[in-house]
Amino acid sequence: MSDWSGWLEAEADRREREALERRITPVEGASEPWALRGGKRLLNLSSNSYLGIADHPALQAAAARGAERSAGAGASRLVTGSDEGYRRLEGRVAEFKGVERALVLGSGYLANVGTLACLLDRSCGVVSDALNHASIIDGVRLSRATVYRYAHADVGDLEAKLRSASKAGHARVLVVTDTVFSMDGDVAPLAEIVELKDAHGAALMIDDAHGAGVFGKRGAGVASELDLTERVDIQIGTFSKAFGAYGAYVAANASWIRQLVNTSRTLTFSTGLPPALIETIDEALTIVARADEERASLARKAATFRATLANAGLDTGASSTQIVPLIVGHSDAALRLAERLRAHGLLAQAIRPPTVPAGSARIRFSLMASHPDEALAEAAQTIAIEARDAGLARA
Repeated sequence: MSDWSGWLEAEADRREREALERRITPVEGASEPWALRGGKRLLNLSSNSYLGIADHPALQAAAARGAERSAGAGASRLVTGSDEGYRRLEGRVAEFKGVERALVLGSGYLANVGTLACLLDRSCGVVSDALNHASIIDGVRLSRATVYRYAHADVGDLEAKLRSASKAGHARVLVVTDTVFSMDGDVAPLAEIVELKDAHGAALMIDDAHGAGVFGKRGAGVASELDLTERVDIQIGTFSKAFGAYGAYVAANASWIRQLVNTSRTLTFSTGLPPALIETIDEALTIVARADEERASLARKAATFRATLANAGLDTGASSTQIVPLIVGHSDAALRLAERLRAHGLLAQAIRPPTVPAGSARIRFSLMASHPDEALAEAAQTIAIEARDAGLARA
């Protein structure tokens, strides 16, 4: 007989012992500079609304316009659920990303899993950064392709893995990487990756979820920032971060999108986005493209914040973006520090395994262009003091 109750209790006990238990906590203002949690006003250092536009009146008005058409899509896009606004939106996304076509899906998870699982099979090799997002890892597993995992952002190891994949004689080889890594705040060495994938005849897919809107011409992303758009085969991104909405896209030339429309299970078997969300994303594209001042402000705020922590002897890894980790190590220490910060009016989450590798638990600070400079300066000083008191400063 199965002992489900015993197993569930044992798993819960294990998570508690290892400081890995997770709980969902209600919060008001989750995408705003200040949030309310448990009735307490906190400086929100956890939101991915990097440009601070999630509560923009124009987005709210666009959502209301879309809702007048319908509250829901009714079916999969390949049945009857492809709202009239999709054609315009996907044309705009393709133009924004500088490619022939785009396909809009329900989430970044669906985009990554669906794309990888329909482009790869047992005959393929996939070369993947060790710290790629969970949705990439899951998509690769579902594809059943042979996986070559290279050390994070290590170009030398990437080249070695590409050589191994070439020798194995795979039908096709795909390199896949995040652009901005969501838990580390560093940026993939994209120029070198492009050179290597070309040299070995591979294709390249990038997940630009945390780069789009923040980097590049009009916020078009990291490939745009480095003038590499034409050399990247597939770009994945989300509308739930800098764009302040929800949903995702795959942007590529027409042949790639045609393959996805015909074979991606996460498109075929998912209901389409509601019209309110389609209109919201469409409006967000306009706002993001004009947000050069906000992008510059965000970069400046992040650099100042990061420098304050680094000057206090704290480990912020290789962060160079709006995501600034404070590496703590043990999960219980990260939880204790997060609680101490909340007592000082700061909302910043402890990130623990399996989200990050064992022994690298951290506090993840996520900055927004809408954060007041003085509030960030005060927060950085508080964090430095609390972290030093917790024994986290390096000698």
